[in-house]
Amino acid sequence: MKHGGPFPFPPPHNREVPGPRDIPSRHAQLASLQSSSPASPYDVLVIGGGATGAGIAFDAATRTLPDALLERGDFSSETSSRSTKLLWAGIKYLASASAALLSLNLLTSPLATLESFYSEFKMVFHCHQERKYMLETQRHLTNWIPIVCPFTEWHIWPPPFGHWLFSFFPVLAPLVFKFYDGLSGFSCPSSYVLGSKRAREVFPQLNEKDIKYCAVFYEGQHNDARTNLAIVMSAAEAGAHVANYVEVTECISDGETGKVVGVKAVDRISGKEFEVYAKKVIFAGGPFTDGLRELELTAAPATAELQKAVHGASGSHIVLPGYYAPNNMGLLDYNTSDGRFLFFLPWQGSVIVGTTDKKCEAETLPYPPEDEIQWMLKECEKYLSHNLKVRRSDVLSAWRGWRPLAADPNAPPGGQVSRDHVISTNPVTGVTFIAGGKWTTWREMAQDVLDKVLSENNEYATDNNENNNNNNNNNNNNNNNNNNNNNNNNNNGKTKTPQIPKCNTLDLPLHGGKGWSESLPVQVIQKYGIEQTVAEHLVRTYGGRVWEVVELCRPTGKRWPRHGTLLSQHFPYIEAEVRYACREYACTIEDILSRRTRLAFLNRDAAEEVIPRVADIMAEELGWSRKTKVEQIQAAREYLASYGGRIPHEDDLEVRLLTHEDAMDVFREIDTDGSGFLDQQEIKDMATRLGRPLSEEQLKRLFDTMDKDRNGRIDVEEFIDWYNDGAETIFKGGLQRKMTVGGEKWLATRKKGGGGSFLG
Repeated sequence: MKHGGPFPFPPPHNREVPGPRDIPSRHAQLASLQSSSPASPYDVLVIGGGATGAGIAFDAATRTLPDALLERGDFSSETSSRSTKLLWAGIKYLASASAALLSLNLLTSPLATLESFYSEFKMVFHCHQERKYMLETQRHLTNWIPIVCPFTEWHIWPPPFGHWLFSFFPVLAPLVFKFYDGLSGFSCPSSYVLGSKRAREVFPQLNEKDIKYCAVFYEGQHNDARTNLAIVMSAAEAGAHVANYVEVTECISDGETGKVVGVKAVDRISGKEFEVYAKKVIFAGGPFTDGLRELELTAAPATAELQKAVHGASGSHIVLPGYYAPNNMGLLDYNTSDGRFLFFLPWQGSVIVGTTDKKCEAETLPYPPEDEIQWMLKECEKYLSHNLKVRRSDVLSAWRGWRPLAADPNAPPGGQVSRDHVISTNPVTGVTFIAGGKWTTWREMAQDVLDKVLSENNEYATDNNENNNNNNNNNNNNNNNNNNNNNNNNNNGKTKTPQIPKCNTLDLPLHGGKGWSESLPVQVIQKYGIEQTVAEHLVRTYGGRVWEVVELCRPTGKRWPRHGTLLSQHFPYIEAEVRYACREYACTIEDILSRRTRLAFLNRDAAEEVIPRVADIMAEELGWSRKTKVEQIQAAREYLASYGGRIPHEDDLEVRLLTHEDAMDVFREIDTDGSGFLDQQEIKDMATRLGRPLSEEQLKRLFDTMDKDRNGRIDVEEFIDWYNDGAETIFKGGLQRKMTVGGEKWLATRKKGGGGSFLG
């Protein structure tokens, strides 16, 4: 029987394996979850195992509250693993808030404009505080990365953010970034300026002609899926009961009050159904939150139809080879062709480019639209040297996630709309949801929602005066009876106020933080004889827990490295990580490829190649039958097919756009006489070669469309503009199909110096 979670597959019935040191196994966690009852519920039950949900479970557990966390897929299998990998403090939001403040709205609606600016500025300030927490307290998971902001002119028009002041951003940038540093108390590395010559020395991939200067600022960077798992493991270590691949199917309500008191769930690994009870239920489903809220209707069928609270905005990313950027410096295009921010960042030996921003319904699979891949490729060319050939075939992987855009459906009319995360409680069912926010603020979001939920719980209501008097009683034993009598008399008629357990997470290192040091990779190399790049990767991933991983390494049989057999030749992932991942609740091959390692995110082809070996190891660890192993291999291949890669998906062939280098190759293919421009005869000949001959009238009409300056010839820029203008023609359709279907072979032939044609 298949259960319709995020990605269906037959239950593999994994056998029990031990958990990480001092953390229960997944089987033990499930047994604990099934032991809850109406008489013995959890204080808090969190649904959703992304960054926010994991943070809530961690916060609750460190407040010593009995709590549980259920995730229908793997931890961070949705939005939280598909970010730009930055812990950024919101430079874009600072700019947009300033633009709004300095607009005409300040004159027409001064109070609302100031309130909006204050709200946005406060959000940015909090982002800085949380970024500081992550970079200083979680050093085993994070690092600073300098980001270049190149300027090719001193005045920009049309201006970024639609405000005239930002037309002078090239002049103001150094001051803006210093102010940005100051928001975090100058705890980050200091921003600075690079002259054009120095900029090309440290970032040789930049265009050597057009750069005036570069401003450089710093943001935090991390492996998002690993950080998410570290939060989950920290929660489990603190006592939370957590389980992935447990899908909630129904809410359970109290027959008298109508409040939700638990959920019905199914373990997608064993197929077993069970119930979990809790005093408070919190939904943290990100862009899928409304789907969870629909489950409330099963508990309270008389409830009116739920108003939609969360809308999705998809963000696509592409991964290019590492030679497109220095290994320690990124780039920001703050003024793309459609006004979006675009980051160009080195990460784990490759370069991530993203993100786009398109409002649409959230989906589970990471399938990236081809037109967004093409848009990012074209934007890459703006600042890069023309000697770098940005080609479609350089896309090693591509994916998209969905950012939740939230509003409070239970807010009173006229209530203020939050520009940050939204926390809302359904007054009928008592269920609370949290949505919105950013990766950087996961800890703050968890604290906010728990404070709210606990403040609404009468169980935590105590009187301050009673506490003070009782403390005095403990200090004066001789007068205990008299003081207690006075307390009882004094407390009559007093209103009790919430005294919720204090949040402790701001001072706590996450899973792997204990035992981490900068010299740890050297210790691992010296003890186990592991390659340096592998040792550095292991320490960046597991921190002080690295010893648990390397203890699972088997000898390579070589003089060097003595331990650490690679999964894929060009990546630092080793087989022992697969075994350890099974202890950290990995249940499927896709868990390993996408999140326990990041191979699918870095290179889809490489991920596909290691599927058989990963399947062998997991079958050995989890006791898979031959049938289960085959099913898991098939499921992994189907999932990987939803990533982008070197070759576009077949249903996206018609949206193929030309990058500059692709355009030059196609242009030269049509320009048979090598003159540097196209004439009517060359267009006619190409149409014939495409199998789509043109009549004289069709040829003239097509040529006139391409020949913008009416000089009787078509240069490269005119050709590119015509190709990408969105208008469909028979000639263009033929070029698109040939460039997409046969183009990879043709491009490869050209790279080798051959004279082949993309026409076959």
